[in-house]
Amino acid sequence: MRIAVADDTALILQFIRELAEYEHLSDTVFITKETILDWISSRQIEVLIAEYEGKPAGFALYYFNYSTFRGQKGIYLEDLFVRPEFRRHGIGTQFFHKIAQIAKSRSCFRLDWMVLDWNANSISFYEKLGGRRVPNWIMYRLQGDELNALALSDTKEQRECIDL
Repeated sequence: MRIAVADDTALILQFIRELAEYEHLSDTVFITKETILDWISSRQIEVLIAEYEGKPAGFALYYFNYSTFRGQKGIYLEDLFVRPEFRRHGIGTQFFHKIAQIAKSRSCFRLDWMVLDWNANSISFYEKLGGRRVPNWIMYRLQGDELNALALSDTKEQRECIDL
């Protein structure tokens, strides 16, 4: 297991495409090698690469978030993917172990991630690690037309909020 470097951008992009295919979301991948390179170089994200017997086996992409209530950083694990032929070798567990070490070494108090509700194998794996669903929270998202509409709208209510 190692931290990805600039030369890994093509491999990371390939992992992202494989993950999207696994999640039935291939048509939603628009990221480029150049974007990945920019994010890694600017440290907006960090990526771990796992190798098994000298072959690229998987990746974990994470970034740091922040809790205003705690006044501390956390890590958000955006993606974790192990190629099917390398599963059941402890690679996923090693990813979590390494990310937990990184979290502790950087004074993070939590590690967050999401899982698709149909992914029973991953849910079972996460729960065996000690991960728990977050009660009382529902994730919301704005994207596409809705995000554009909100960004372009100018209502009296919005102006009043800005004036606060």
